[in-house]
Amino acid sequence: MATAAGRAATRGPSAAAISRAGLGSMILLAGVHKLLAPEAWALYVVDWLAPWLVVSPVTFMLINGVLEVGFGAAILADRYTAVAAAVAAVSLTATVGYLAVVAVTHDGLFVDVLIRDVGLAGLAWAVLAASLRRE
Repeated sequence: MATAAGRAATRGPSAAAISRAGLGSMILLAGVHKLLAPEAWALYVVDWLAPWLVVSPVTFMLINGVLEVGFGAAILADRYTAVAAAVAAVSLTATVGYLAVVAVTHDGLFVDVLIRDVGLAGLAWAVLAASLRRE
């Protein structure tokens, strides 16, 4: 006979669904904020990175904002989840690498964001893994 706690656990959302909702919401909201305030996000582009961008940092953030809204919405809608989560996982992992280089070369600059993004990258990889198992 199942326990009351066991029955309650099977009625709630799965860990994968909660993770997907959290990641999708974060990506969607970050994208919307990039569209509304790209200058705030452009501050994360340090001097040595700017010449590598083919557009201005503000334009780069606007482009990213549009893409993030789309990928975040796809994850939330549970459509093309593996593709959107893969993009998020690779992007967040690259961001972690970039922020680590900046933290080391600029006396700890953005280390708070680096720490947060390590967790978000892990979340994105977990959502990708869960979506691949489901398919």
